[in-house]
Amino acid sequence: MPGLERFRDQVVLVTGASRGIGEGVALRFAQEGARVVLIANEERVHRVAEAVRDLGRDVLSLVADVTDRAQVRAAYSRAVEAFGRLDVSVHSAGVITIARLADLSEEEWDRVLDVNTKGTFLCCQAAAEHMVPRGRGRIINLGSAQSREGAIYTPHYAASKFGVVGLTQSLAKELAPHSITVNAVCPGVIATDMWEYNDRVWGQLLGGHKPGEFVRERISRIPLGRAGTPQDVAGVVAFLASEDAAYITGQSIHVNGGSMMC
Repeated sequence: MPGLERFRDQVVLVTGASRGIGEGVALRFAQEGARVVLIANEERVHRVAEAVRDLGRDVLSLVADVTDRAQVRAAYSRAVEAFGRLDVSVHSAGVITIARLADLSEEEWDRVLDVNTKGTFLCCQAAAEHMVPRGRGRIINLGSAQSREGAIYTPHYAASKFGVVGLTQSLAKELAPHSITVNAVCPGVIATDMWEYNDRVWGQLLGGHKPGEFVRERISRIPLGRAGTPQDVAGVVAFLASEDAAYITGQSIHVNGGSMMC
């Protein structure tokens, strides 16, 4: 947010930072004064880094696979070597596929669980390795509306995002003595590439919807009457990383326009 610099000189790492929510989160922290480390599995992450530089912030962009422990550890080590420490680690890398149970392959199951749950675990582990000796830090994981209620044709995705919440709660208890908070943010319908895919494939499986029809139906059931944006999610992530959230840990905050209330 222009004019608000809660994270001046802090070092913030964001995975899945090449597009969508991860990109929005990275830019929000840069706007608030952070030095930013961007990690994604595609070269497009370097384009986001240029946007961060345009804001006048220091940035390091790395291509890495969050399902590979060696690559994750190396990326976190490079971040600390470049900037001297790690204050905030946001884990936004995620994938989804949609298929009927009979058509869901073992490979799809493994890939979604590997990225969404194992990848989040590996990044939490690497972040904690650098935060525990300093006795402070913020870890923020990206869950989903499906962290609370599984949707049809996505049992693997629902399982992966339920797992993120359980991981978050467990680590919040373990890391609390080191003044490290661990929370999750659970987005609903957000205007990203992922939801373009969701609209197309869910729409087909649920009755041959034309492009845009399924997502419009979903939005019509949202009390606030619109899809969310990456900026909506980024604002909550930034709050959880701030000093205002110092007494919040182990929580899963839903950002969904009221489509699910808990």
